[in-house]
Amino acid sequence: MSHQNPVIFIGMHRSGTSMLGRILERLGLFVGAHKEGNNEALFFLRLNSWLLSQCGGRWDHPLPIHDLWDNPALLEWVERYVRDQMDGPRALHFLGLSRYLKYRKTSAITEPWGWKDPRNSFTLPLWLRLFPDARIIHIRRHGVDVAQSLKVRGEQGMASITAHYQRYGALAALRPKRSGFMESPRCAKIEGGFSLWADYLEEVENRLQALPDQQKLEIVYEDFLANPIEMIGPIAQFCGLDCGAEAARAGVADIRPSRALPHKADEELALFAKENAHVLARFGY
Repeated sequence: MSHQNPVIFIGMHRSGTSMLGRILERLGLFVGAHKEGNNEALFFLRLNSWLLSQCGGRWDHPLPIHDLWDNPALLEWVERYVRDQMDGPRALHFLGLSRYLKYRKTSAITEPWGWKDPRNSFTLPLWLRLFPDARIIHIRRHGVDVAQSLKVRGEQGMASITAHYQRYGALAALRPKRSGFMESPRCAKIEGGFSLWADYLEEVENRLQALPDQQKLEIVYEDFLANPIEMIGPIAQFCGLDCGAEAARAGVADIRPSRALPHKADEELALFAKENAHVLARFGY
C-alpha cells in the first residue's frame, strides 16, 4: 500500500479545530500517539513552535514568520531539519511504538492521518514543501466568540499560575520560572484577541487561494454545530475515511448547537461585534 498524504488542520485558536480533530479521530483518523489537552500532537506542536521562533514569533505574534519565507537559504536548512525530525527516531513521539515499528517515519504512513494545530495556519508553506499534496481543512468561527474564549482562558490560566506561585514562589530562588504569569497578554483584552483572529484568517485566505479546490475544505463552525450529521460524512470522505452512517452519528453525538454565537447574549460583546462589523464582514460574518 502506498503512503498517505496527511490532513492538515488550520484555523484560528478556539475555533473548533480541537472539536473537529477529536470527531475525526473517533472515525479513524490517526492524529498522534501523544497529545496535549487541546488534542494537538506534541510532536508537531513543538515543531510549529520552533518554526515560529526562528524569526522571533509565537502563536499570538505569528507575523514574523514571513521573514523565513523570504530567506531561501535559511528555509532550506529549516526544511532539512524538520524532515530529519519527521523521518528519524524522534518520529516515535508522533507515531507511538507500534506504528513506529511498522512505519519508521511519518512519510511512510499508509493509513489516514494528519495533525491539528492552529499554528499550521502560519507554518503551512513549510508543510506543503514536505507534503505538496496534503489535504487542508480550515474551520472558521465568529471572531468575537474566539476573542472572548481566549480572554476567559487567559484569565483562568493566570488565576491558576498566580495561585501556584503564591504557594510555591520561594522555590523560584532555586529554579526560576520558565514561563510567565499569563499565556498571552495580547489576548487578555477582546481587542487583542480579535485582531489576532483577523491576522489568522487573512493568512489562511492568502494560503488557500493558491490551492486547488480538491485539496482544501472550508468549514464554518456555526454551520457545523447546526448540522453535524449532514456535514460530517463529506468531511470524513475528504480525509480518506470510510465510515458508515451509524459511526458518523456516534462521532457527533456530543455536539451542542447552543454553543454557537454566545456573544449575542452579552450586551457588551454584541456591541463590540456591531462596532467591528466591517472586519467581520471581510471574513464572511
